[in-house]
Amino acid sequence: MNPAEWLARSGRDFGSSPALYHGTELQADYAEFTRMAGAIGADLRSRGIGPGDRVAVYLGNCPEYLPLLYGIWFVGACAVPINGKLHPSEVAWITENAGARLIYVGDPETGVACAPEGCDIVALRSASFAQIMAGPALDWPAPLGADDPVWLFYTSGTTGRPKGAMLSGGNLLAMSLSYFADVDDVLAQDCALYAAPMSHGAGLYNFVHVLRAARHVVPKSGGFDPREILDLAGELQNVSMFAAPTMVRRLVDAARVSGETGEGIKTIVYGGGPMYLADIQDALTVMGPKFVQIYGQGESPMCITALSRADLADRDHPDWARRLASVGRAQSVVSVRVVGQDGTPLDPGEIGEVIVQGAPVMLGYLDNPSANDAALRDGWLWTGDMGALSHDGYLTLHDRAKDVVISGGSNIYPREVEEILLTHPQVSEVSVIGAPDPEWGEVVVAY
Repeated sequence: MNPAEWLARSGRDFGSSPALYHGTELQADYAEFTRMAGAIGADLRSRGIGPGDRVAVYLGNCPEYLPLLYGIWFVGACAVPINGKLHPSEVAWITENAGARLIYVGDPETGVACAPEGCDIVALRSASFAQIMAGPALDWPAPLGADDPVWLFYTSGTTGRPKGAMLSGGNLLAMSLSYFADVDDVLAQDCALYAAPMSHGAGLYNFVHVLRAARHVVPKSGGFDPREILDLAGELQNVSMFAAPTMVRRLVDAARVSGETGEGIKTIVYGGGPMYLADIQDALTVMGPKFVQIYGQGESPMCITALSRADLADRDHPDWARRLASVGRAQSVVSVRVVGQDGTPLDPGEIGEVIVQGAPVMLGYLDNPSANDAALRDGWLWTGDMGALSHDGYLTLHDRAKDVVISGGSNIYPREVEEILLTHPQVSEVSVIGAPDPEWGEVVVAY
């Protein structure tokens, strides 16, 4: 399945519907969005790039981001979105590891710093890119199979060099359908706002909005500014966005200061890190039932568990606080277990490693057999996250397996300490780590 077919269908059937915005300024309707992607695809094809090739995108959020992705898919190639905040040396390593044939950058000088030998460079701020966009366009995307890679997602690399998780059209299809089933519905009048990096989770949610021919908005700032987002939501209405917990915290603080409740915001999907109980309770008090939580990884993109809007809003439920501290229940297209080191499923309440199986799970890591052997075992993805399942299927995460503090032989999960410290009225943000100690092995230190 080629995701560019979703755009081509929306361009054909809803061509006059507004598609791409820069702030409140309309940049393209769906017919023009499709033509832009087709023109980029035509240029790639003229360079001999097609199915099986990889094309990198090293940019911050910008209105051209989605046309570039879909242009890559128009020729059946695999996109390699790279976080625009990475240093060029990191980008150079990723681009070479991916074997990218071409890289899109903002200006030519950036391309020289991060493109390996033999990799073409296309700078958006150049006359040649303007010529590409004004040139001929492909009529329809190349066909792809369900297992053909379309998105090469590089992990953060916190334990060494980043790994390239290969995501297929089938993986992204499962993720998108699960969004409709488990996260939120999308209507044509809705608006996806990209305040978090489009190279990661925020960008993955473009698909459900393309499928429904909804709007896509990149803020003028290109990133996260709470005041800008509140103003945009009030003007555009029906805004949905992905946000990390820290972003939610700052958006709620800004709304409280101005006496607002997030008017115009339909849904905030939060994830990508721990949302503390005190923070989500505060968010619900200030902004109301606008929130849905998801838990996923690049290896199972945005698609392991979800905590529904209804669960978050049901204050009268006797387990409301416990559910708020969880990451919800398994999404429709996956199975989730908590297991011991030998893979044996644990009883409810016991802490072990979270593993997941299902259609969104990656094909594997690019050219990394040892990492594949560690992460993919007997059809299950071992996430490296420690958690516990309740008797009714709610998953509570405790920490990454490598983040556990072992003090005097006892396992201490930093998040549990952080949750308690955040109940203090003078604590707004906190991070807990382990520090070496000659007597206890490690002791807990809070910042």
